[in-house]
Amino acid sequence: MKSNPRNAVRHFTILLMLLGCTGLTANAQLFYNNNYRSDRQWEADINIGPSNFLGDVGGNKGKGTLFLKDINMKSTTLFYGANLTYYPNQWLGIRASFNIGSVQGYDSLIKSQNTEELDRKKRNLGFRSPIREGLLSFEIYPLAFITRKESFFNANFRPYFFAGIGAFYFNPQAQYKDPTGKKTWVDLKPLRLEGQGMAEYPDRKEYSNYAVCIPFGLGFKYFLNDNVYVGAEVMQRYTFTDYVDNVSTTYIDPSLFAKYLPKDQVPIAQQLMYKRGEIVNRPVTDFIGKARGDATNKDYYLSVFFKLGVRFGGRDSDMSCPRARF
Repeated sequence: MKSNPRNAVRHFTILLMLLGCTGLTANAQLFYNNNYRSDRQWEADINIGPSNFLGDVGGNKGKGTLFLKDINMKSTTLFYGANLTYYPNQWLGIRASFNIGSVQGYDSLIKSQNTEELDRKKRNLGFRSPIREGLLSFEIYPLAFITRKESFFNANFRPYFFAGIGAFYFNPQAQYKDPTGKKTWVDLKPLRLEGQGMAEYPDRKEYSNYAVCIPFGLGFKYFLNDNVYVGAEVMQRYTFTDYVDNVSTTYIDPSLFAKYLPKDQVPIAQQLMYKRGEIVNRPVTDFIGKARGDATNKDYYLSVFFKLGVRFGGRDSDMSCPRARF
């Protein structure tokens, strides 16, 4: 269900290949304008769109896998934000982004079709988390180098791919059901559900609510006139944390919660660590030391953005919309 750095590189390579397959032909020619002079050139846009989480919790039918196959549409959330892009030349954009949204995942939403997904479904975990991210990305516009005859690209269409680095805030929560049946959302990090910071698990440090991510993807802009454009973009983030969903390693002995947590938090931690008992008639002691998540990989989240933007600042003729050369 999750991915490691090698898979992140593979996904980025696939995105580049998809962009290259949009129609480059043998008639393509390389050009570079030696007389190009950099001038002030800026774009600003707002974006909004659906997002999905790819981590330990939730997913789709079958075996937990990478990328699009494991997206569960019922767990879709909404992201929105803004971008400011500076163009030092006509093929490169340097973009600062800030996006706000949330991610979520629920094992209960996994479709039961084969035996491969049954263990995840019976695990019965769920979470939600707000996301606040700041990103710095480099956009590459290949049509600034490549033009061809009989292209289906019209003069106002600008495809691009991008990659960068960023940081984000997250805070996983889950629903606790008290003895009266009342459900309350509680923060999961303070509960240390997998033994973080406990002497019995010296290799499990308490994680931070802030983490680094690598955003990458592709998109396009379509200019309605010389200054206004609309667009769409697919953005994937490979993160350097495995705790966006607060699930990573193994089940611990629930008696340890009484040793490390305030008295009122103990029943909450015991319930939210082990949810299988609500589905299968097996005690938590049967699972101590067994996998609760996959600690060998990190978490992903994916967004599809729809954009509305404007271009401003001084520019020379080379910074206008790309025109096919024949």
